[in-house]
Amino acid sequence: MSSPGSTEAKPTPPAVETLTVKVDGKIVVVPRTTPDPLSGKPVPTTMIQACAAAQIDVPHYCYHPKLPVAGNCRMCLVEFGTPVIGPDRKPILNPDGTVKINKSPRPAIACATPISPGMEIYTNTPGVRQMREGVLEFLLINHPLDCPICDQAGECKLQEYSVEYGQAASRFVEEKVHKPKHVDLGPRIVLDDERCILCSRCIRFTRDIVGDDALGIVGRGSHSALTRYPDKPFDNNYTLNTVDLCPVGALTSKDFRFQMRVWFLKETKSLCTTCATGCNIVIGSREEKVYRYEPRQNDAVNSCWMCDEGRLNYKWIGRADRLAKCRVRNAEHGLTDATWSAVLREISEKLQKAPRASVAIVASARQTNEELFLLKKLATRLGAITDSVPRCGEGDRLLVNADKNPNSMGARFLGVCYTEMGINLPRIADGISKGTIKTLIVCGEDVTRHGLGADLLARLETLIVGDILPNDTTALAHYLLPGCAHAEKRGTFTNAKGRVQRFMKAIEPRGDARPEWEFLQELLFHVTGQSGFVSIEGLFNQMAKEIPAFQGLTWAALGDSGVTIPNSF
Repeated sequence: MSSPGSTEAKPTPPAVETLTVKVDGKIVVVPRTTPDPLSGKPVPTTMIQACAAAQIDVPHYCYHPKLPVAGNCRMCLVEFGTPVIGPDRKPILNPDGTVKINKSPRPAIACATPISPGMEIYTNTPGVRQMREGVLEFLLINHPLDCPICDQAGECKLQEYSVEYGQAASRFVEEKVHKPKHVDLGPRIVLDDERCILCSRCIRFTRDIVGDDALGIVGRGSHSALTRYPDKPFDNNYTLNTVDLCPVGALTSKDFRFQMRVWFLKETKSLCTTCATGCNIVIGSREEKVYRYEPRQNDAVNSCWMCDEGRLNYKWIGRADRLAKCRVRNAEHGLTDATWSAVLREISEKLQKAPRASVAIVASARQTNEELFLLKKLATRLGAITDSVPRCGEGDRLLVNADKNPNSMGARFLGVCYTEMGINLPRIADGISKGTIKTLIVCGEDVTRHGLGADLLARLETLIVGDILPNDTTALAHYLLPGCAHAEKRGTFTNAKGRVQRFMKAIEPRGDARPEWEFLQELLFHVTGQSGFVSIEGLFNQMAKEIPAFQGLTWAALGDSGVTIPNSF
């Protein structure tokens, strides 16, 4: 064993064993094994994975790369051949020097059949096309033709594959089998059994990923139907993932059901802000209204999933009582509307005159890295005490983190809070009580719930509050600055594992509300004279140069999946 200070080279990991196969005449090299989606142990690479590596789509219903293989839909049937092996255990060659291939007389399901050396896979032969037509014909025999009113229209794989691989007309003239409709599975899910194609994705996800064996199939033959456990509602924190997994319109979300046609939605890459996991999401919006969150695949963070709590945590963005106007308090009329230029000018003059250490800042760990960076620079200039409010709740073994702030790690890296969040709040309260702290800047928090009550805030000479929704602290503000939800701006968060991830703007902010980084950089310029940052990209890159934890990062290099900070733990 080498000593701790040894410079001895570490052993190189073993080379990945690969196989060469041919998919529709295209040579592709793939690993012999791939990690099992549940255990992570190596399992043989399958035909459908080899086809994906060759960028050739094989239609499928029951298969999902993150679920155990079921092999029950038969939609992924392909033809294949293997090299003919001679007595010397070597492949026999054709006269032209190519390997002689023995084509199998039987097709194989690509999702469950391992590849072998020299295998050739055929995904577009007349036989394969005929098999796909047959599978689709059977699936459509009892399927209701209600695409115009189905919530899955536009995202339905049965609809897409029927157009691409199915027959133009049906030969079925008998009465369809009718199954239960509008079944209330649980508090968030509605089931239409007539549309179900029995792919079992929802069953495997609930049982094998979530650990809640709540769904199953009852009945036989054409009368088989999906159902929940008797007298037990389908209710865990991940039920809405089954709506994403369902390839047809059988499982629908009560929240999104009949709200909007999906082809009208604008999709924006973003992040969930419900906890410190930082699940990658897609925001579906139209005409400045958010209609849904969906998980976006990132294997380093949330795989393909997200919790129901986070998925439904968007309705506050559209609340009617959103703060939408800059406001200034005067003795005669209380809070009155004002312009941004006037408010920032007055605040800047007060901060420039404020004695050093007479200002305190309570930032929110729900603010972006860039906004916390600007607040810290302002705090350094003013000699201000800073802190953030902790939020703790229950976590689970899958995705939910007990830290309910999306950017606690960023707040620590940027020095806004220290080893323990909230540790400086009593100092701030004591300073206000003693009269040494005369100005308090609060961003995104209701401090009246965290030891800074209304009687204490009344002693301040200046209370500057930036927030999104009204609360007891905003009601006491001398200067009120309307901010933006993360869906209304761009920026980055650092999740609990030290991964820096960016999110994009989906909708426009309400009224005069502005992204906090925009007015904070103006305020910083007026107070310190430091040049402002005209773009979020420039601000992030400047932060990465100045803050050791972020050094080497750039906005562009973050990409859609983010970058984990080295040695963040």
